[in-house]
Amino acid sequence: MGAISLRLPDSLHQLVREMSAQDRVSLNQFIASAVAEKASAFNTEKYIGARAARASQSRFEAALAQVPDVPPSPEESLR
Repeated sequence: MGAISLRLPDSLHQLVREMSAQDRVSLNQFIASAVAEKASAFNTEKYIGARAARASQSRFEAALAQVPDVPPSPEESLR
C-alpha cells in the first residue's frame, strides 16, 4: 500500500473531517473512498467513450427494427 502526503486548505480539511465523522469512518478511509469514486467515474467515462466509438447507427436501427410494435403489458407500463 502506498502512502502520500496531502495538503488541503484548512476549511476543506475541517469539512472532510466532519463528514468522515458523520459517516463513522476514519479520515483516511473517507479520502480513499472519495478517490476510488472519482477513479471509477473517470474509468466509466473512458469505457462509455470507447463503446460509443464502436457504435453503428445502422446496427442500432436494425436491432430497433426487430422490436415488436405493441403496447406494453399492464405490468410493464409506467404509472
